[in-house]
Amino acid sequence: METKRLDASLVKLMCVLLSLLSSFMVLSFASPDANFNDYRRNLLANGLGITPPMGWNSWNHFSCNINENVIKQTADALVSTGLSKLGYTYVNIDDCWAEIYRNDKGELLPKNSTFPSGIKALADYVHRKGLKLGIYSDAGYFTCSKTMPGSLGHEEEDAKTFASWGIDYLKYDNCNNDGTKPTLRGDLHPALWGFKVGNSWRTTNDIADTWDSMMSRADMNEIFAELARPGGWNDPDMLEVGNGGMTKNEYIVHFSIWAISKAPLLLGCDVRNMTKDTKEIVANKEVIAVNQDSLGVQAKKVRSEGDQEIWAGPLSNYRVALLLVNRGPIRYSITANWDDIGIPEKSVVEARDLWEHMTLKTKFVGNLTATVESHGCKMYVLKPIA
Repeated sequence: METKRLDASLVKLMCVLLSLLSSFMVLSFASPDANFNDYRRNLLANGLGITPPMGWNSWNHFSCNINENVIKQTADALVSTGLSKLGYTYVNIDDCWAEIYRNDKGELLPKNSTFPSGIKALADYVHRKGLKLGIYSDAGYFTCSKTMPGSLGHEEEDAKTFASWGIDYLKYDNCNNDGTKPTLRGDLHPALWGFKVGNSWRTTNDIADTWDSMMSRADMNEIFAELARPGGWNDPDMLEVGNGGMTKNEYIVHFSIWAISKAPLLLGCDVRNMTKDTKEIVANKEVIAVNQDSLGVQAKKVRSEGDQEIWAGPLSNYRVALLLVNRGPIRYSITANWDDIGIPEKSVVEARDLWEHMTLKTKFVGNLTATVESHGCKMYVLKPIA
């Protein structure tokens, strides 16, 4: 393609909240020249993703069993449940939405049996709800499901197509590629170069709806904490909260770690049929506020002793987010010391319990101790007051 004719809006589209799989690669624009390289160096100037994106993605619950009615009903549900007002504004279609063949112009075609009205009409529907529509593509010959074409060799056509449909968010995968070595398109791990081309990047393999899978993704994601920043976020994969594979306490841990890690909060359940417990977890305004804090610093695991973990990170206005996690089979008493979490040792601190929605009467000096149930957590915002 002739990059001199690559409109800035197309470049912007291709970097709109790119979510790149771990060890998979960036956009494969053909024949890059100096002008395009200038674009690549400045893609994060798109002004998007200043806080982690929030919304919903179809894959975790529906896999390939998607259609335009599911997408419309999901958009309706995000509004009717009040989740959209909390920030869940992206409605993202994952793999399997297109025909296996392109048209005679080389353009992607929405699958007629499942998206008969077309993606443009669907985007218009979602936009009328005050929401945004996301879509999925791949830098290989086929997507991961092998049910639709990838964008390899068709980057410009697909960018123009997505722009014409009014797409707001692109998840870009790299299954079934041409074998190009990752280091020819960037360093091996997307977290090391993703900020140049996207607003988020995958740091892990796909998540499963189990405690072990979820916690292992949290561990892998935490390694790259220092690389997260406003406009570019580490993504340990979509949320499994509400899909039924974990207990309520385990889902609370899941949501808490994703929030304090500044991960994208992309719901992966069927939001049309959420239980009261699921709604209570994903609609916790105080936990969401930690995720969306303007300082934009990802928390780290500051201490780990056996099954006891202490996660902490700074927030705006000199506050600190604190998460005590019990990975073990029995309850533990866990103590967080000020010198581990970045608070001056003699500070008097007020603690807000984000799951109990209460400010503790006790004022803490030097440390905070709490009893945490098996596969449970305690989450606080700490505010030095003296």
